[in-house]
Amino acid sequence: MVRTQASTHIARPPDQVFAFVALDFFSNYRRWSPEVVSLEALSPGPIRLGSRGRQVRVDHGRRTEATFEVCVFEQDRRIDFQGLSAPIYISYRFEPSANGTRLTFVFELSRLELFMRPFEKLIRAAIQEGGERVVGNIRGLLEQAPTTVSQH
Repeated sequence: MVRTQASTHIARPPDQVFAFVALDFFSNYRRWSPEVVSLEALSPGPIRLGSRGRQVRVDHGRRTEATFEVCVFEQDRRIDFQGLSAPIYISYRFEPSANGTRLTFVFELSRLELFMRPFEKLIRAAIQEGGERVVGNIRGLLEQAPTTVSQH
């Protein structure tokens, strides 16, 4: 298994960070993860436990498609996604902290294909770099935006 974690402090309250990341996931995800070239909600209505989606990513020239499902949904605290067509697990965790929110992003790849195993160290480094970029991008987007009250 390859697991990585990255955290950052965001100068916004947890409900605003959660709304941006979780509640508005299908409209905002591509903003903080530009490798995503296509994102589609497969479930109607607002995002919730059991909601499904599909994404197409292009990472370092490699195109991948994955279907995923929300497997943990705790309002203002946590949202997790389980890959249905790929061995991935992603978690966003939101903790109140002094003057804002501690956002933690966790990515797990439960197995590597046999041909990828010699590159595990490089894959781990790329995933860690990607996780740090994700939390940095989210922080930048939220802290540059005017302070607003969540509509959710």
